[in-house]
Amino acid sequence: MKVLAEAEANAAISILHALGLGKGCSIGIDLKMKVELVSEVQEVEADHHSLLDSIEFIWTQNGLPLPDNFGWRISSNIPIGQGLKSSSALSCAALKALNNATWAGLNDFEIIDLAVSSQRHAGCTLSGSMDDTWAAISSGWKLVDPYQKAEESILLEGDLEENTYQIFLILRGRRSNDINAQKFKEQSKIFNRALGLLSGESIFHAMSANGMAVAAATGDDDALRICNQAIVNGAISAAITGSGPVISVVCFSQENSTMREYLSRTDYEIIETNFSNKKLTGLVNL
Repeated sequence: MKVLAEAEANAAISILHALGLGKGCSIGIDLKMKVELVSEVQEVEADHHSLLDSIEFIWTQNGLPLPDNFGWRISSNIPIGQGLKSSSALSCAALKALNNATWAGLNDFEIIDLAVSSQRHAGCTLSGSMDDTWAAISSGWKLVDPYQKAEESILLEGDLEENTYQIFLILRGRRSNDINAQKFKEQSKIFNRALGLLSGESIFHAMSANGMAVAAATGDDDALRICNQAIVNGAISAAITGSGPVISVVCFSQENSTMREYLSRTDYEIIETNFSNKKLTGLVNL
Protein backbone atom coordinates (compact mmCIF):
# COMPACT_ATOMS: atom_id res chain seq x y z
CA MET A 1 0.00 0.00 0.00
CA LYS A 2 1.35 3.38 -1.04
CA VAL A 3 0.81 6.78 0.55
CA LEU A 4 -0.41 9.00 -2.28
CA ALA A 5 -0.37 12.19 -0.20
CA GLU A 6 -0.64 13.35 3.39
CA ALA A 7 -1.60 16.55 5.18
CA GLU A 8 -2.45 17.81 8.62
CA ALA A 9 -4.63 20.37 10.38
CA ASN A 10 -5.07 21.30 14.03
CA ALA A 11 -7.78 21.48 16.66
CA ALA A 12 -9.12 24.80 17.92
CA ILE A 13 -10.97 26.40 20.83
CA SER A 14 -13.72 28.97 20.72
CA ILE A 15 -13.50 32.68 21.36
CA LEU A 16 -17.01 33.50 20.05
CA HIS A 17 -19.67 30.91 19.19
CA ALA A 18 -21.19 31.66 15.79
CA LEU A 19 -24.73 30.66 16.80
CA GLY A 20 -25.01 33.61 19.19
CA LEU A 21 -24.68 36.58 16.84
CA GLY A 22 -24.02 35.09 13.40
CA LYS A 23 -20.30 35.80 13.75
CA GLY A 24 -17.71 33.33 15.02
CA CYS A 25 -14.13 33.27 16.21
CA SER A 26 -11.82 30.37 17.07
CA ILE A 27 -8.10 29.94 17.55
CA GLY A 28 -5.95 26.91 16.77
CA ILE A 29 -4.29 24.75 19.42
CA ASP A 30 -1.48 22.23 19.19
CA LEU A 31 -3.51 19.04 18.83
CA LYS A 32 -3.23 17.58 15.36
CA MET A 33 -5.16 15.58 12.77
CA LYS A 34 -3.05 13.84 10.12
CA VAL A 35 -4.75 12.37 7.05
CA GLU A 36 -3.05 10.07 4.57
CA LEU A 37 -4.54 9.32 1.17
CA VAL A 38 -3.48 5.75 0.45
CA SER A 39 -3.73 3.39 -2.52
CA GLU A 40 -6.18 0.94 -0.90
CA VAL A 41 -9.55 1.31 0.82
CA GLN A 42 -9.26 1.45 4.61
CA GLU A 43 -11.86 1.26 7.39
CA VAL A 44 -12.02 4.51 9.37
CA GLU A 45 -13.93 3.95 12.60
CA ALA A 46 -13.66 7.50 13.91
CA ASP A 47 -15.63 9.11 11.04
CA HIS A 48 -18.95 9.20 12.92
CA HIS A 49 -20.70 11.63 10.54
CA SER A 50 -19.43 9.93 7.33
CA LEU A 51 -17.61 13.20 6.74
CA LEU A 52 -15.09 11.61 4.38
CA ASP A 53 -17.97 10.54 2.11
CA SER A 54 -19.21 14.13 2.10
CA ILE A 55 -15.71 15.41 1.31
CA GLU A 56 -15.52 13.09 -1.70
CA PHE A 57 -19.00 14.19 -2.83
CA ILE A 58 -18.25 17.92 -2.53
CA TRP A 59 -14.88 17.44 -4.23
CA THR A 60 -16.39 15.78 -7.30
CA GLN A 61 -19.40 18.13 -7.30
CA ASN A 62 -16.92 20.96 -7.83
CA GLY A 63 -15.48 19.22 -10.89
CA LEU A 64 -12.32 17.98 -9.20
CA PRO A 65 -10.86 14.52 -9.95
CA LEU A 66 -10.49 11.70 -7.45
CA PRO A 67 -7.71 9.09 -7.71
CA ASP A 68 -8.81 5.84 -9.35
CA ASN A 69 -8.16 3.70 -6.27
CA PHE A 70 -7.71 5.19 -2.83
CA GLY A 71 -8.58 5.05 0.84
CA TRP A 72 -8.10 7.15 3.95
CA ARG A 73 -5.89 6.64 6.97
CA ILE A 74 -6.23 9.00 9.94
CA SER A 75 -4.02 9.68 12.95
CA SER A 76 -5.07 12.16 15.60
CA ASN A 77 -4.73 13.29 19.18
CA ILE A 78 -7.89 15.45 19.05
CA PRO A 79 -10.79 14.25 21.24
CA ILE A 80 -13.81 13.81 18.97
CA GLY A 81 -17.27 15.34 19.46
CA GLN A 82 -16.31 17.49 22.45
CA GLY A 83 -16.04 21.01 21.03
CA LEU A 84 -12.43 20.95 19.80
CA LYS A 85 -13.28 21.29 16.08
CA SER A 86 -12.22 17.78 15.05
CA SER A 87 -14.57 17.87 12.04
CA SER A 88 -12.95 21.05 10.73
CA ALA A 89 -9.50 19.54 11.22
CA LEU A 90 -10.48 16.33 9.42
CA SER A 91 -12.07 18.25 6.53
CA CYS A 92 -9.07 20.52 6.03
CA ALA A 93 -6.47 17.76 6.30
CA ALA A 94 -8.36 15.43 3.93
CA LEU A 95 -8.90 18.17 1.36
CA LYS A 96 -5.27 19.26 1.55
CA ALA A 97 -4.24 15.64 0.94
CA LEU A 98 -6.56 15.39 -2.07
CA ASN A 99 -5.22 18.69 -3.34
CA ASN A 100 -1.66 17.38 -3.12
CA ALA A 101 -2.45 13.98 -4.65
CA THR A 102 -4.37 15.31 -7.65
CA TRP A 103 -2.34 18.47 -8.30
CA ALA A 104 -5.59 20.45 -8.14
CA GLY A 105 -3.74 23.65 -7.19
CA LEU A 106 -6.33 24.91 -4.70
CA ASN A 107 -5.43 27.80 -2.39
CA ASP A 108 -6.39 28.07 1.29
CA PHE A 109 -9.56 30.04 0.53
CA GLU A 110 -10.78 27.26 -1.76
CA ILE A 111 -9.81 24.54 0.72
CA ILE A 112 -11.78 26.31 3.47
CA ASP A 113 -14.87 26.76 1.29
CA LEU A 114 -14.84 23.07 0.35
CA ALA A 115 -14.29 22.07 3.99
CA VAL A 116 -17.26 24.16 5.16
CA SER A 117 -19.46 22.74 2.39
CA SER A 118 -18.41 19.21 3.34
CA GLN A 119 -19.28 19.72 7.00
CA ARG A 120 -22.67 21.20 6.10
CA HIS A 121 -23.37 18.29 3.74
CA ALA A 122 -22.46 15.80 6.49
CA GLY A 123 -24.72 17.59 8.99
CA CYS A 124 -21.99 17.95 11.60
CA THR A 125 -22.31 21.73 11.99
CA LEU A 126 -25.10 24.15 12.83
CA SER A 127 -23.17 27.38 12.26
CA GLY A 128 -21.22 26.43 9.13
CA SER A 129 -17.93 26.18 11.03
CA MET A 130 -16.18 28.81 8.92
CA ASP A 131 -14.39 30.19 11.99
CA ASP A 132 -13.38 26.71 13.15
CA THR A 133 -12.14 25.82 9.67
CA TRP A 134 -10.01 28.95 9.43
CA ALA A 135 -8.51 28.09 12.83
CA ALA A 136 -7.75 24.54 11.69
CA ILE A 137 -5.22 25.65 9.05
CA SER A 138 -4.05 29.17 9.95
CA SER A 139 -2.35 30.93 12.84
CA GLY A 140 -3.88 33.47 15.20
CA TRP A 141 -7.56 34.24 15.64
CA LYS A 142 -10.08 35.44 13.09
CA LEU A 143 -13.56 36.86 13.63
CA VAL A 144 -15.50 35.71 10.59
CA ASP A 145 -18.90 35.88 8.96
CA PRO A 146 -19.74 32.20 8.37
CA TYR A 147 -22.20 33.03 5.60
CA GLN A 148 -19.59 34.58 3.29
CA LYS A 149 -17.04 32.88 1.07
CA ALA A 150 -13.73 32.35 2.85
CA GLU A 151 -11.96 35.10 0.90
CA GLU A 152 -14.51 37.67 2.10
CA SER A 153 -15.30 36.22 5.52
CA ILE A 154 -12.66 37.79 7.80
CA LEU A 155 -13.98 40.75 9.80
CA LEU A 156 -11.15 41.10 12.31
CA GLU A 157 -7.98 39.15 13.10
CA GLY A 158 -4.98 39.09 15.38
CA ASP A 159 -2.16 36.99 16.85
CA LEU A 160 -0.96 35.99 20.31
CA GLU A 161 2.61 36.08 21.56
CA GLU A 162 4.34 32.71 21.34
CA ASN A 163 5.34 30.79 24.47
CA THR A 164 3.36 33.15 26.72
CA TYR A 165 0.37 30.97 27.53
CA GLN A 166 -0.45 27.41 28.58
CA ILE A 167 -3.75 25.70 27.79
CA PHE A 168 -5.39 23.00 29.89
CA LEU A 169 -8.36 21.14 28.42
CA ILE A 170 -10.83 19.66 30.89
CA LEU A 171 -12.45 16.64 29.24
CA ARG A 172 -15.96 15.82 30.43
CA GLY A 173 -16.90 13.12 27.93
CA ARG A 174 -18.64 13.29 24.56
CA ARG A 175 -21.49 15.71 23.99
CA SER A 176 -24.84 14.19 24.96
CA ASN A 177 -27.27 17.12 24.74
CA ASP A 178 -28.95 18.43 21.59
CA ILE A 179 -28.01 21.97 20.60
CA ASN A 180 -30.92 24.41 20.28
CA ALA A 181 -29.93 27.38 18.12
CA GLN A 182 -32.76 29.51 19.55
CA LYS A 183 -31.33 29.14 23.06
CA PHE A 184 -28.10 30.69 21.81
CA LYS A 185 -29.93 33.65 20.31
CA GLU A 186 -31.63 34.22 23.67
CA GLN A 187 -28.19 34.88 25.18
CA SER A 188 -27.40 37.65 22.70
CA LYS A 189 -26.69 40.18 25.46
CA ILE A 190 -23.78 38.10 26.81
CA PHE A 191 -22.57 37.21 23.31
CA ASN A 192 -22.56 40.93 22.47
CA ARG A 193 -20.41 41.54 25.54
CA ALA A 194 -17.98 38.90 24.27
CA LEU A 195 -17.96 40.49 20.81
CA GLY A 196 -17.22 43.90 22.30
CA LEU A 197 -14.31 42.48 24.28
CA LEU A 198 -13.02 40.71 21.18
CA SER A 199 -13.25 43.91 19.14
CA GLY A 200 -11.12 45.56 21.82
CA GLU A 201 -8.68 42.62 21.53
CA SER A 202 -9.39 41.47 25.10
CA ILE A 203 -9.28 37.94 23.74
CA PHE A 204 -9.31 36.00 26.98
CA HIS A 205 -12.07 38.06 28.59
CA ALA A 206 -14.06 37.55 25.38
CA MET A 207 -13.47 33.80 25.63
CA SER A 208 -14.76 33.72 29.22
CA ALA A 209 -17.84 35.81 28.40
CA ASN A 210 -18.59 33.55 25.43
CA GLY A 211 -18.30 30.52 27.70
CA MET A 212 -20.84 32.03 30.09
CA ALA A 213 -23.27 32.53 27.21
CA VAL A 214 -22.78 28.98 25.91
CA ALA A 215 -23.25 27.55 29.42
CA ALA A 216 -26.51 29.49 29.75
CA ALA A 217 -27.68 28.37 26.30
CA THR A 218 -26.95 24.71 27.02
CA GLY A 219 -28.01 24.72 30.70
CA ASP A 220 -24.53 23.68 31.79
CA ASP A 221 -24.34 25.01 35.34
CA ASP A 222 -21.50 22.65 36.18
CA ALA A 223 -19.34 24.37 33.55
CA LEU A 224 -19.83 27.73 35.23
CA ARG A 225 -18.72 26.30 38.55
CA ILE A 226 -15.62 24.71 37.02
CA CYS A 227 -14.70 27.89 35.14
CA ASN A 228 -15.13 30.11 38.19
CA GLN A 229 -12.92 27.82 40.27
CA ALA A 230 -10.22 27.78 37.59
CA ILE A 231 -10.14 31.58 37.48
CA VAL A 232 -9.97 31.76 41.28
CA ASN A 233 -6.94 29.46 41.06
CA GLY A 234 -5.05 31.63 38.56
CA ALA A 235 -6.52 31.14 35.09
CA ILE A 236 -6.79 34.21 32.86
CA SER A 237 -9.62 32.53 30.97
CA ALA A 238 -11.82 29.47 31.48
CA ALA A 239 -14.72 28.64 29.20
CA ILE A 240 -16.66 26.00 27.31
CA THR A 241 -15.27 25.56 23.81
CA GLY A 242 -17.66 25.02 20.93
CA SER A 243 -20.96 23.76 22.28
CA GLY A 244 -19.08 21.74 24.90
CA PRO A 245 -18.50 19.83 26.94
CA VAL A 246 -14.71 20.46 26.95
CA ILE A 247 -13.61 23.44 29.02
CA SER A 248 -10.49 25.31 27.91
CA VAL A 249 -8.43 26.91 30.67
CA VAL A 250 -5.71 29.41 29.76
CA CYS A 251 -3.01 30.64 32.11
CA PHE A 252 0.33 32.38 31.77
CA SER A 253 3.17 29.93 31.14
CA GLN A 254 4.87 30.80 34.43
CA GLU A 255 1.70 29.73 36.28
CA ASN A 256 1.38 26.34 34.61
CA SER A 257 2.71 24.35 37.59
CA THR A 258 0.17 25.96 39.90
CA MET A 259 -2.69 25.31 37.49
CA ARG A 260 -1.52 21.75 36.84
CA GLU A 261 -1.45 21.03 40.55
CA TYR A 262 -4.94 22.47 41.04
CA LEU A 263 -6.46 20.56 38.12
CA SER A 264 -4.82 17.31 39.24
CA ARG A 265 -7.11 17.41 42.27
CA THR A 266 -10.24 17.31 40.10
CA ASP A 267 -11.92 14.15 38.81
CA TYR A 268 -11.50 15.05 35.14
CA GLU A 269 -9.06 13.96 32.47
CA ILE A 270 -6.78 16.88 31.58
CA ILE A 271 -4.85 17.56 28.39
CA GLU A 272 -2.08 20.14 28.36
CA THR A 273 -1.36 21.95 25.11
CA ASN A 274 -0.46 25.30 23.58
CA PHE A 275 -1.71 27.58 20.86
CA SER A 276 -1.06 25.92 17.52
CA ASN A 277 2.34 25.28 16.00
CA LYS A 278 3.60 23.00 13.25
CA LYS A 279 4.79 20.13 15.42
CA LEU A 280 2.94 16.81 14.97
CA THR A 281 3.29 14.55 18.00
CA GLY A 282 1.50 11.86 19.95
CA LEU A 283 -0.67 10.58 17.11
CA VAL A 284 -3.01 7.67 17.70
CA ASN A 285 -4.20 5.47 14.82
CA LEU A 286 -7.98 5.52 14.45
